Amino acid sequence: MSDWLEHSVQVEVEVPIELAWELWSDLEQMPRWMKWIDSVEVLKEDPDLSRWKLASTGFEFSWLSRIMKLVPHQIIQWESVDGLPNRGAVRFYDRKDSSIVKLTIAYGIPGILGQLMDNLFLGNLVESTIQEDLERFRDYALKVKG
Repeated sequence: MSDWLEHSVQVEVEVPIELAWELWSDLEQMPRWMKWIDSVEVLKEDPDLSRWKLASTGFEFSWLSRIMKLVPHQIIQWESVDGLPNRGAVRFYDRKDSSIVKLTIAYGIPGILGQLMDNLFLGNLVESTIQEDLERFRDYALKVKG
């Protein structure tokens, strides 16, 4: 049994949507801006599957994720198929000279762990972390744009 927590954050990036999409859809580059993601490996035999490793001080999780929906320049939606239970989507909104990138993630916390931890504290920590990740993505995209 798991309790699910969900968070949504967004950032405006001053790059064309094509560039925002190109950078984000290269999943193996995620560790460049996502602080807790240690590595992402897209499986050669099935490019819809990717192996993720999340690492931080004292803990490590991994999971296999499947792309459930992919619409270029609009959405990448995923769901874990083993390991850490999670699902979510990143959505892209074209604003002519800039793009809005909106990230929604949901993850399962084992019931006993949820009882031991304050879900509000954990939720605030995760939300602030993924907001910082999106801000690092914006900075990265601006550097790439030149």
